[in-house]
Amino acid sequence: MSGINTNRTNIALPTEVSSEIIQKTQEGSAVMKLARKINLPGNGVTIPVITGDPTAAWVGETAAKPVSNPSLSTKIMRGYKLAVIEPFSDEFRRDYASLYQALIQRLPAILGEKFDNTVFGGTAAPGDDFDTLASVNAHSLTPSLDTGSPAYKGITDAVIDISMNGGEANGFVISPQANGILLQATDDNWRPLFINSVAESGIPKILGADTYMSKGAFISGSPNVVGFTGDWTKAMYGIVSGVNITISEDATLELANGSTINLFQQNMFAVRAEIEIGFRADTTVFNKLTASSVPSF
Repeated sequence: MSGINTNRTNIALPTEVSSEIIQKTQEGSAVMKLARKINLPGNGVTIPVITGDPTAAWVGETAAKPVSNPSLSTKIMRGYKLAVIEPFSDEFRRDYASLYQALIQRLPAILGEKFDNTVFGGTAAPGDDFDTLASVNAHSLTPSLDTGSPAYKGITDAVIDISMNGGEANGFVISPQANGILLQATDDNWRPLFINSVAESGIPKILGADTYMSKGAFISGSPNVVGFTGDWTKAMYGIVSGVNITISEDATLELANGSTINLFQQNMFAVRAEIEIGFRADTTVFNKLTASSVPSF
């Protein structure tokens, strides 16, 4: 946001509205559905990370019991500010309930999708203390015209890779493009592998693990990244506080294409939504799913 900021007002949203925005943001983020949430103070928090598991041993009736100390490390999780500005027409002023409803419908999905895309490496991390899955091992789901399914092999290869690093693939995040690939995956008799009925909505589970769709899981490239899987018990996120809302009536907004909107001149106002959020994970127990070609949308 650039230009004039002479008439700016902070709005304290009703508790139920603020809570609903947070809830909708979490619903709009596949990562937030799968990872563990922790309380995140404003100055960050030190997180213990188990890097080596304890071991047990058989002992005799009166023998001394073995002592096994797991290896521990620490990471700092910090909250980084994620923000979006949305312009509205002045007609919304007549009814704040309409404004709240617009906020609940539009802004949380935008925040959730950007958070996912950052975790997955499509957007640069906001700082050194924010983990991403950009460099995890990759397995291909590239479709084939032959019978059988390279998509199934790619998924099982990812599951094996994760298990070899001490994790369990207990959740999948797929992009709409990956959803299309998996819907087309068949066995040697051309029977769908990942759906039981065409009446199902999307793919709720893969190999018994919960599966969520997120546009943030698609990263264009050679090959394209279309999804992720991993051990989500070893991933966590934290939110410093609720969504902070600021309203400006007399500002000039600079759009991505270089054009500007003068709010006063065009009978508009803008709402800025901000959230401080952090993410940490053991990236060794995650894999990405790729495809050199994807269904057209």
